[in-house]
Amino acid sequence: MKPLLSALLVSLMSATAVADSTPAHFKGEPADTLAQAVANFSEYNQRLAELLAQDELAITDLGSVHELTYTLENALEKIQEEVEAMAHTLEEVHQGSETGDFERVQSNGAAYLEAAQTLVP
Repeated sequence: MKPLLSALLVSLMSATAVADSTPAHFKGEPADTLAQAVANFSEYNQRLAELLAQDELAITDLGSVHELTYTLENALEKIQEEVEAMAHTLEEVHQGSETGDFERVQSNGAAYLEAAQTLVP
């Protein structure tokens, strides 16, 4: 019984040591709108590029990379959501053009262009 208890204690201490050595998790900057997501995507890609342009990365640089990837992930998630919505809106434009529905084309076309121009000015 003692060897089993000893093994269990060693396992628990090892798990605690591993948990303590894992990097802290950050939320990153929010991306509540497409404009905010695009701005964060641009800024944080630039930060990543600057870090990667160094001849050598220090451990603190890896920490910086770890932190900024959360913001990039948030931005990409929002951009993906918005691109899916744009695809749906563009399909409405397409179908409106096929059926001669001028109002459908104009209203959806304006919404599509507004979002698309936020993504790619």
